[in-house]
Amino acid sequence: MFELFGITPQGLVAQLLVGLINGSFYAILSLGLAIIFGLLNVINFTHGAQYMLGAFISWIGLTQLGNWLGMPDLSVNYWVSLFLSPLIVGLVGIGIEKVMLKRLYHLDHLYGLLLTFGLALVIEGVFRHWYGISGESYSIPEALQGGIQIESLELFLPKYRIWVICASLIVCFASWYLIEKTKLGNYLRAGTENPKLLQALGINVPLMVTLTYGFGAALAAFAGVLAAPVFQVNPL
Repeated sequence: MFELFGITPQGLVAQLLVGLINGSFYAILSLGLAIIFGLLNVINFTHGAQYMLGAFISWIGLTQLGNWLGMPDLSVNYWVSLFLSPLIVGLVGIGIEKVMLKRLYHLDHLYGLLLTFGLALVIEGVFRHWYGISGESYSIPEALQGGIQIESLELFLPKYRIWVICASLIVCFASWYLIEKTKLGNYLRAGTENPKLLQALGINVPLMVTLTYGFGAALAAFAGVLAAPVFQVNPL
């Protein structure tokens, strides 16, 4: 059988698939980070903690929420978590921007970096105290269990991994289209260049800034929900 540098075709495809899956998580993570930094000039060190929050909120909804509310049969499934977790983390991000970050925009970028880095340590520390670092498992939704066998390559492709790649492509394209091809995206980009002029035209620039940060945080949480069934959910 043909081998390239000692790697069989099956092994090469498998490694490419692993790289593509990991790249899908990083693509959404980096997209949210790039949006926040590119449009707000904030070095958001809280981004990783927001990624972790997305995974933990989905896990809590699936396994803990019913017990907390005294209804053991109640749980929030994966598909609901894909929308609910980014929404919750996005609202948390909006709160961070409104209460803390907006006070630092006129200062050196280092202050924003220190603030977000400190917040990340606080969030991680709280979840380490509650849940430790051993990790919690999150089951793959029933519709995405199993996989596809490709006989010609002797390769088994898990359905969930295929879903992760497709979902990441859709989210990345939708975010690009929103920023580059819509009127709202034009306002966002104009606000980074000349916010005073844009505000003089009647656009609520502070609200746009707040929503932009919330959107970036929501993207991190979305990546966290996608990653939860692949990696163990833990504060690290």
